[in-house]
Amino acid sequence: MGRRAIIFHGTGGNPDVCWYPWLTERLRARGYTVEVPHHPGINVEPIATFLPKVLDGHSFDEDTVLVGHSGGAALLLALLEHVDVTVAQAILVAGYCTRPNTEEEPVLQQSYDWAAIRSHVRDIYFINSRKDPYGCDDRQGRAMFERLGGTQIVRDDGHFGDYNQPYDRFELVDRLIP
Repeated sequence: MGRRAIIFHGTGGNPDVCWYPWLTERLRARGYTVEVPHHPGINVEPIATFLPKVLDGHSFDEDTVLVGHSGGAALLLALLEHVDVTVAQAILVAGYCTRPNTEEEPVLQQSYDWAAIRSHVRDIYFINSRKDPYGCDDRQGRAMFERLGGTQIVRDDGHFGDYNQPYDRFELVDRLIP
């Protein structure tokens, strides 16, 4: 099938914001087929009904790279638990596995089968900021890292893109994807 990447935007986002278009072009230039789907239901619709739609709407194989930002990163946990293959790589940017603040988080499952998640990804990265305004911080990254292994990267870069934080390029994520 060839090298593929799927970039999942965060809560309230869309494929045309932040660094998603920039990363898409960088990966395409290296021969990747890239999908950046618009999923307005991320972190709006309960994960139990939303996840089957995501699984049915995409194909995954051993050459797939998954990138998720914020709510999209939280979605990757459920997705990785339930796919039936082992994907090449997952990069969770500003991800979280428990409620990061007082807001409801429909994208989160009540619990996770961490062994299943780990068995469905060869290489996993957690990129979090100590200064994340929503609580998707380094402690959230550490909680996932302790359960799944992989690599945790901690920065002081806010939310890595938001309505009030322009973040048009993300060199680190680009360098992590071979």
